[in-house]
Amino acid sequence: MEGSDKLKNILSEENAETSNDQATENQKDNGLIESKNSAHKIQYLTIVGQIEGHTMLPPQTKSTKYEHVIPQLVSIEDDNTIAGLLILLNTVGGDVEAGLAIAEMISGMSKPTVSLVLGGGHSIGVPLAVAAKQSFIVPSATMTIHPIRMSGVVIGTSQTYDYFNRVQERVIDFIVRNSKISSEQFNVLIRQTGVLANDVGTILFGEEAVNHGIIDHVGSINQVLKTLHELIEKTHNDNGKPSK
Repeated sequence: MEGSDKLKNILSEENAETSNDQATENQKDNGLIESKNSAHKIQYLTIVGQIEGHTMLPPQTKSTKYEHVIPQLVSIEDDNTIAGLLILLNTVGGDVEAGLAIAEMISGMSKPTVSLVLGGGHSIGVPLAVAAKQSFIVPSATMTIHPIRMSGVVIGTSQTYDYFNRVQERVIDFIVRNSKISSEQFNVLIRQTGVLANDVGTILFGEEAVNHGIIDHVGSINQVLKTLHELIEKTHNDNGKPSK
């Protein structure tokens, strides 16, 4: 019996080490961290650098890989122990389809979600920021809004330009559905000249992004966590479940 107890203790310690290693790996590779000693179990997801799509970025480029983030979002949505999701954003943008895919996943989640733009939420980072049920931006953060761009060989035909317009419409439609800005206002920001060097578009600072109706609130981590806990409490009450 003593030998059996020792074996159980060894296996328990090995499982704990494996769990810790997995948590460290998630934090290192996917920017995914769980809250500890909190009123509710919250998952923190960081989206930083450039959104990587179907083409791998150079190793020296800090990136967020959509093939890592999407399965994690599925797992969070299906995990009954996780009460809410906090998305921390500091991204220059990146692959449009990959960014929209992640944004659609966040937008479709039933659990309370809150986003916070830190540093920057540029280009396709805008849909990612507004995908949450409540969005925040720190006063010093910026958001760059500009037309869709594509790299590589482009065939200069009318069909190509029509496709560009359709992709642009997809992005604008998502932003309009998930924020308070109208498509007319957003198109004005996209086509503005004299703001970006050698380009068209607009740079918005924290308060300006809120004034235009893109982001819900100016605030930092304290207000963000308070709002997320309030959303979780409301969800539990609406579902007739006692809050944890």
